Amino acid sequence: MDEQIFLGALAVTLGAVAGVLLFVPFVALSYRRRGGFGFGRFVLWGAALVYLMAVWTYTLLPLPDPDAIRCAGVGLDPFAFADDIREAVGRRGRGALTDPAVLQLLLNVLLFVPLGFFLRVLGGRGILITLLVGFGVSALVETTQLSGVWGLYPCAYRVFDVDDLLTNTLGAVLGSMLALLVPRRHWGTPRFPDAEEPRPITRSRRYLAMACDALGAWLTGMAAAVVFQVALYLLGAHAAMRDGSAAGVVGTTTAIVVWLIVVLATGRTVGDLAVQLRFTGGPLPPALARPLRFAGGIGGYLVLLALPGAWGLVAGVFAVASLVLVLTTPDRRGLPGVVSGQRLVDARAER
Repeated sequence: MDEQIFLGALAVTLGAVAGVLLFVPFVALSYRRRGGFGFGRFVLWGAALVYLMAVWTYTLLPLPDPDAIRCAGVGLDPFAFADDIREAVGRRGRGALTDPAVLQLLLNVLLFVPLGFFLRVLGGRGILITLLVGFGVSALVETTQLSGVWGLYPCAYRVFDVDDLLTNTLGAVLGSMLALLVPRRHWGTPRFPDAEEPRPITRSRRYLAMACDALGAWLTGMAAAVVFQVALYLLGAHAAMRDGSAAGVVGTTTAIVVWLIVVLATGRTVGDLAVQLRFTGGPLPPALARPLRFAGGIGGYLVLLALPGAWGLVAGVFAVASLVLVLTTPDRRGLPGVVSGQRLVDARAER
């Protein structure tokens, strides 16, 4: 039971990490194809990510100790599960559902039901594609097990069974059929006819843009810091790598530079681009207004956060003021609009 709890927690954690990495692209795609951002669909995407991580963890983890591995067998007899069911019914009658062989069969089917459901609702794919994908995913899992994780182990540490391919594929098809209960307008990611129509600039939309900027900058900084740490390790600078302070500076600086380049080139941050917002107009020329827009938004926050000592507290005050000004300024322009003198509009209105 403890192992199952651990694997479940691991699946949720990995799914959450994947969700964080894909959050900004998901928001951008939603605004361009559907015209806005639906919380319900985001939850569904998150569930799909957690599910895919769960399939990985429950079928391949935990990896055994190579010194204690016991080679597993191979089941190449298709439809052998039919004999298992007959034997279970003969032994237990109506209680056959509690037989371990039958439970294993049902779990193999149920494991892939969500895959078929997500393929139709999120991907807009029908039975044939679901059958092929279900079989392909199951074959990848089974082959990974059979090959000892592609040669990582000298032999398979879990049983390869051709019946698993059949039951997993059946589960995916059943999931696709279950998804028929969902109205067709919710299938896939079709481009809505009004996707290019301007929408009101709401508080939630502004906060979503700010969240995309904060999350994107954090991920950019973290990636740069990791690359820098790897470079230090390869260069043999182990003391500097363990200290970590240089990596932190490199990460924060990289995020600042990337966001500054984007704002100077487009007049918009990554968050603005994701939710289709644009700062425009005002008394200042773009060459001056754009740096001020950067300083009044995520750029100012990152710079203050990078400064030593009590500047971290100032960065916190800056963040709170930014959130409050979204509520109190015209057209939700917030601190960037106040600093740059620009107004905030839906980018699609200009098109």
